[in-house]
Amino acid sequence: MRIVVKVGTSTLAHPGGLLNIRHTEDLVKVWSDIQNAGHQLIVVSSAATGLGAGKLQIEKPSDLVTKQAAAAVGQCELMYTYDRLFGQYNHTVAQMLLTWEDFDHENRLHNLQNTLERLLQLHAIPIINENDPVACEEYSLGDNDTLAALVAKCIHADLVVLMSDIDGLYTADPHTHPDAKLIPVVEEITPEIELLAGGAGSALGTGGMLTKVTAAKRATEAGVDMIITNGAHAEVLYDIVEGKPVGTRFVGRKA
Repeated sequence: MRIVVKVGTSTLAHPGGLLNIRHTEDLVKVWSDIQNAGHQLIVVSSAATGLGAGKLQIEKPSDLVTKQAAAAVGQCELMYTYDRLFGQYNHTVAQMLLTWEDFDHENRLHNLQNTLERLLQLHAIPIINENDPVACEEYSLGDNDTLAALVAKCIHADLVVLMSDIDGLYTADPHTHPDAKLIPVVEEITPEIELLAGGAGSALGTGGMLTKVTAAKRATEAGVDMIITNGAHAEVLYDIVEGKPVGTRFVGRKA
């Protein structure tokens, strides 16, 4: 399988923004094992801004310029960590920083597809993030859920997995409605399904359930299944690869 895994800030970092070392190590170990089993893995990773803010010892920035500066610092920290951890399992990583323009212009999209395909042929693991230090408002993707769906579409992935701090899509907000039920499968994203999604994510992240359902709509329209699941347990990806029911699966449209 060709799998795009998106991991959120709340999964990679402690609330203060510093890296959650133990959990990140667990994730990389499982991802490496999935790659060893013959699957192709592409990681869309958040956390650069949060890690940068933590390293700079500042609060989560509210102004654009400080966000971009924090992202520039955090991206170094993020890639250093991935390179070191994946290297322990003899895997090579590649950094790709993208903006909306890379998907919006035919030549740039073609180059992006060619580079990703070649990296996968060479058994490298692309680590993708938005190019936050230079992305302006006009060309900002806004969240990595959208970025994961766009990447999956352009490289014809089999599956997108969004690892977040929630188990999936519920019939109501589980934080305020204890009787809310997890929806295991969504065959079609209807207006009713979109209404169930809403609210912001954690203090460090930018994506809420609404962005995830919107990303699922983009992926499924391209024929790619998407799963929203809790990233608290790295081993959940084993269950997903084995086809076990995990989180909420949005079924891609078949041609």
